[in-house]
Amino acid sequence: MALLRDKVALITGAGNGIGRGVARRFAREGAVVVIAEIDERTGPAVAAECVELGARALFVRTDVTDKASIEAAIATAVEAFGGLDILVNNAFVPTPNVKLEDKTDEMLERTLRSTVWASWWAMKAALPHMRARGGGKVVNFYSIDVEMGAWLHGDYNTAKGGILGLTRSAASEWGRFNITVNAIAPTAMGATFHKLCAENPGFAEKSAAMRPLGRCGDPEEDIGPAVVFLASDMSRYVTGESIHVDGGLHLPGYNSRPADVPVRER
Repeated sequence: MALLRDKVALITGAGNGIGRGVARRFAREGAVVVIAEIDERTGPAVAAECVELGARALFVRTDVTDKASIEAAIATAVEAFGGLDILVNNAFVPTPNVKLEDKTDEMLERTLRSTVWASWWAMKAALPHMRARGGGKVVNFYSIDVEMGAWLHGDYNTAKGGILGLTRSAASEWGRFNITVNAIAPTAMGATFHKLCAENPGFAEKSAAMRPLGRCGDPEEDIGPAVVFLASDMSRYVTGESIHVDGGLHLPGYNSRPADVPVRER
């Protein structure tokens, strides 16, 4: 029995990587899928894939760093399908991997806009439509990098820490509307993973060996089901949670210090 049958779901950044995997899994579970993606090549392609899987799907070009664009995407979804039940805030815009002292204000601003602000705007825009449906589901994307204090990700870690605060605040306040708000901290073979594999021979094998389950996650088969759980009635009594979906990587953790950075320097 499809867990998301006829539920209208909007997924940001669903044109590739984890977002694409979640969209495809939602389609397999009977959801109506709105692909909110900036890439006008990959976005329509994923929407077509969802249709091939038997779902109704729509691509809406969306720039998550722009409030008006996000609000327009949600309005388009509601106009096309009559409402909104599920919001998945997955998208973010990466910045160069440099040490904290070399991160610029512009990098932090860009990261905040594509994560904290984007999720804030989308959630606020989705709220009246979810209330009109008698409830809804929000799934935000957190990161293990916050807990590890991952090197070269100072702006990203700051923003994802904010996502967790936003998730818990909304869960606390919006429970009265029958809206659950949760976060996942996934690691999987998405766009960043494949980029690192291309740049660092052996990265895939080392990454798999770090995890108790001994393998790297698949966006559709490993991450998608966790998001489906949080978006379905199976999690009707779960809110304000952050769930690691990383093959157990959070247990041993990892050391992200670059090899060329000394332990002490002046």
